[in-house]
Amino acid sequence: MSKGRIFSGMQPSGKFHLGNYLGALENWIKLQQEYECFFSIVDLHALTSSYEDTSKLPENIYNMALDWLSAGLDPEKNVVFIQSHVKEHAELHLLLSMMTPLSWLERVPIYKDKIQQVSLQGKDLNTYGFLGYPELMTADIILYKADTVPVGEDQLPHLELSREIVRRFNYLYRPIFPEPEASLTKASILPGIDGRKMSKSYGNDISFSATPDEIRSRVKLMVTDPQRVKRTDPGHPEVCTAYKFHQFFSKSELSEIEQKCRQAEIGCVDCKKRLAENLVTALSEVHARRQTFESSPQKVRDILAFGAERARKVASATMEEVRDAMHLS
Repeated sequence: MSKGRIFSGMQPSGKFHLGNYLGALENWIKLQQEYECFFSIVDLHALTSSYEDTSKLPENIYNMALDWLSAGLDPEKNVVFIQSHVKEHAELHLLLSMMTPLSWLERVPIYKDKIQQVSLQGKDLNTYGFLGYPELMTADIILYKADTVPVGEDQLPHLELSREIVRRFNYLYRPIFPEPEASLTKASILPGIDGRKMSKSYGNDISFSATPDEIRSRVKLMVTDPQRVKRTDPGHPEVCTAYKFHQFFSKSELSEIEQKCRQAEIGCVDCKKRLAENLVTALSEVHARRQTFESSPQKVRDILAFGAERARKVASATMEEVRDAMHLS
């Protein structure tokens, strides 16, 4: 490999919102210029916590592919595919599970925290699939011998476990896999339109696939400075949700907007109108690409099939090495 290799994946859980885009996908767009990238829609991972009802999985997979492609992921430059379409993921996961101590999986802090959270919601995640989530994640990464994984800080314990599993495999059988290193991804600090964390469950999100008119409509509802009752009252940008959006989408005008707000030279309505137009402009290429792909669903399916074919070639070669090392050839 002339440059580093990345593997990263996302669970298909419906359409993205702007927070998702700034938190992960925007980073992927940059990484594709620097690395050989494998990006997977990890539908098997989705089953670890949503196994009871899988009826929306095909729709969610398609919407995720649309979001990725409209954001600017290049399917020629990157390998873009659905995890379950490459059976080697499941095979390597099975073989790794034979040699990984149970205590390693049980000590992962994210596992314990999630079990406690969902038990309060009356949901049962006491399954091997959920316990073995980091095992499957490890298989995803090392199947392509990825040396770099973009992760948030909350995923670092999972990646460290992956490194331990790699060391154990290489020691027990034969050195095959590199130990993957983390490329830390900054968590998005873009709030929802009500000032809370942006979340579809709160209904305070702006969809990544929103049309220009939908964006304008959502921005109109955005909360601003609660202390600014009259148009002539000086504003406090540091407590304004709209200003936090301006920090991402109006960078060249930011100092001017801040000054005019503090001096009551611009009202909240006009400020939000300005933000909405900047958002529409910033996402104009995304909208254009989405319209192209939405008009040809078969093209999206062909891209995913092409990606799976490319991924299988690499995965198949890796599994030949694994079977030989474990005397399963």
